Amino acid sequence: MEENEKYMRRCIQLARNGLCQTAPNPMVGAVIVCDGRIIGEGYHVRCGEAHAEVNAIRSVTEPSLLRRSTLYVSLEPCSHYGKTPPCADLIIEKQIPRVVIGCRDPFPKVSGRGIQKLLDAGCEVTVGVLETECRQLLRRFITFHTLHRPYITLKWSQSADGFIDINRTGGTPAQLSDTYTLMLVHKRRAEHSAILVGTRTALLDNPSLTVRHWYGPSPVRITIDRQNTLPSDLHLFDGRARTLVFTETPHAEQPGVEYIQADFNQPLLPQLLESLYQRNLQSLLVEGGATTLQTFIDAGLWDEAFVETAPECLHDGVAAPVLNRKKIACTEQHFGRFIRHYWEREDWL
Repeated sequence: MEENEKYMRRCIQLARNGLCQTAPNPMVGAVIVCDGRIIGEGYHVRCGEAHAEVNAIRSVTEPSLLRRSTLYVSLEPCSHYGKTPPCADLIIEKQIPRVVIGCRDPFPKVSGRGIQKLLDAGCEVTVGVLETECRQLLRRFITFHTLHRPYITLKWSQSADGFIDINRTGGTPAQLSDTYTLMLVHKRRAEHSAILVGTRTALLDNPSLTVRHWYGPSPVRITIDRQNTLPSDLHLFDGRARTLVFTETPHAEQPGVEYIQADFNQPLLPQLLESLYQRNLQSLLVEGGATTLQTFIDAGLWDEAFVETAPECLHDGVAAPVLNRKKIACTEQHFGRFIRHYWEREDWL
C-alpha cells in the first residue's frame, strides 16, 4: 500500500497543474508504472482536450510495456462519450492489467461505471488509495455535482482593527494590499469560473474583476443591480470579459453582458446559484463588499475563505464580515507585513 500511495501522490501533484484550465471538468493526474519505474505520466490539461489517462498512455515510449504495467489515476476513469472517448475503453484496448484509483467519480454518467467496465474486462482494480486527498483535490467538482451549486470561495482584506474600508460615498478605497498580495488575488481569480461583487462595490470601486497580475483566464463577472442603477460606463460593462447582471426588471442587452431577471421578494442567493449551475460555472469567488460577503456567510453558502489582514489600523469604517467559526478549520500564513488566514468548512462532504 505504501507504494500505491507514493504513485498516487504523484497523480495528485500532476493533477494540480490543470487548476486554471480544466473546469468544468475535474483535475486529474495519471501515472503508469512498470517494474517499479514510472514509464508515463500525464494530467488533464484543458477542458475539451485529452484526459489524464490518455496523456499518460501517449507519453509511454515503449507501448509494449503497457501490457504488464499499473495505471495509477486520481479519479475513476470515465466510461461515457463526452468531448472525448471513454478512458476506460482505452485502458482495456491497451491491455493494461492493473488500475489503481484514488476515488470514485461523483458525476452521474460515470459513478462506478468506469470501475465496473474495467472489472468486466478482467482488469485488477484497486479503489480508495489516498481517497481523502483525492476528494480534497476534487472539492469543486464534487460540490458542483452533489449540491448542484458552484463551489464558493470568499475573499476580503481587512485592517488590523477589523475594517475593510473607510466610510465613503466615492473616492479611493482604503489600500489594504501590496503588490504581492494583489498578485495572489489575481491568481485566485484565474482559478475560479466566476467572480461576484455587490452593487455598492461595483459602483464605488468600479472594479474590472479581470486577471492582470497573474497568468490565466478571467472569470465570468457577476454583479447585482436590482433597479438598473449601475452606469453603463463601468469597467464591468467594458466587454473585456463576460458579465452577468442579476436584476429585477428586464434590460436591453449589450455586448458581453447578460441580464438575468430575479425575484427580489424571494431569497436571492438560491436563484443566483441555480443560474450559475445551469450555466455550468463550477466555482465562484465572492470579493465583496461586506454586506454581500456576510449574506453568503449567514446563509451558510460558502466553502472556503481567504482573509488577508494588513498591519494598518483604520480606526473606523466598514466592518469586516464575521465568520461562524464553529465548524471551520483555519491555517495561517505570513506574507511580509500581511497575515493570510485560510478558513475551510469542516462539514464539507
